[in-house]
Amino acid sequence: MKGLYDRTNIGNLVLKNRFVRSATWNGMADREGFSTKEIDALLLELVRGGVGLIITGHAYINRDGQAGPGQLSVSNDRYVDGLSRMTEAIHSAEGKIILQLAHAGCHASAALTGQEPLGPSVMENEKGPFCRAMTIEDINRVVAEFGHAAIRAREAGFDGVQLHAAHGYLMSQFLSPFYNKREDDYGGVVENRARIVLEAMQKIKAEAGDDYPIMIKMNSEDFVDGGFSIDEMLNISAMLEEAGIAAIELSGGTRYSGKNSPVRGGQINNEEEEVYYRQGAQRYKQQIAVPLMLVGGIRSYSVAEKLIIEDVADYISLSRPLIREPGLVNRWQAGDMRKATCISCNLCMKAAREEQRLYCVTETKSPSK
Repeated sequence: MKGLYDRTNIGNLVLKNRFVRSATWNGMADREGFSTKEIDALLLELVRGGVGLIITGHAYINRDGQAGPGQLSVSNDRYVDGLSRMTEAIHSAEGKIILQLAHAGCHASAALTGQEPLGPSVMENEKGPFCRAMTIEDINRVVAEFGHAAIRAREAGFDGVQLHAAHGYLMSQFLSPFYNKREDDYGGVVENRARIVLEAMQKIKAEAGDDYPIMIKMNSEDFVDGGFSIDEMLNISAMLEEAGIAAIELSGGTRYSGKNSPVRGGQINNEEEEVYYRQGAQRYKQQIAVPLMLVGGIRSYSVAEKLIIEDVADYISLSRPLIREPGLVNRWQAGDMRKATCISCNLCMKAAREEQRLYCVTETKSPSK
């Protein structure tokens, strides 16, 4: 019988258990996007707390894709040394670490980048257009930059990369008919909307090598009218499987999804309220053989264990619970089966924005800087 503390493989990557730290922005990179000793310490605490695989916070592949302050960068060779110190720290503690590669697309911060955001199609708000449609030259450039970023990740010692194609980031925007109104080879039918993702995978394989694990984080659905659906997720997962993706992490929502946004607020009071994307995961496991990482609303050991035993997921991804309790995985393994103490208040994200430091505001007072 499968268990949470099984030793497993994702391709050539050997993991000590089925717990994954899902990519979590921490606001702790410096103003230029360089990694810091504070990030290293945060991630090292998670490894020592028992997490089998760390996925970093999103790292922008070029400056016009930066989402917000304190975000990691992998946009230039000069970032490799700092990222190498991160991987050395994790590997010295016998941990495994994946670098998440991202471009924010229409939701990039013009105030930080000094550039007009770009995405699959023009986006407008009450003030007018805030995002221009990418040209074919733009698309080709971004695909190439994903490849270059993967080379840097491998040089820095990361055990693989994850493409951020969830939550309304650039690749999510291309996949979603809510964002993507194009009428060329990158819009319309689902095969066209998936084209940029598959091209980025091909570029990474060509640049970083066929043996280098490529994972992806993708929405199970967008939870907006006219958005990405579970059926489309399944179609694209099958394409990714054929293309050689190593693992798929399912999440959901965008900034337009209301109560179903990627970082849902509100305390989870019972086990029936856990597992936000259960339906998508169940259908995925019926059709797709690629290992599935499932994130979103998982708070109880018994729920996590049942997801594995019943083959709803292959790995349990956690984000906010590990902000409050970095040692949660070890606590459960030691026999303390109380549910995670995270109450989903989201004050940790506010702290990351305002104080450039991610920590559980409910649990602790702000640490001195």
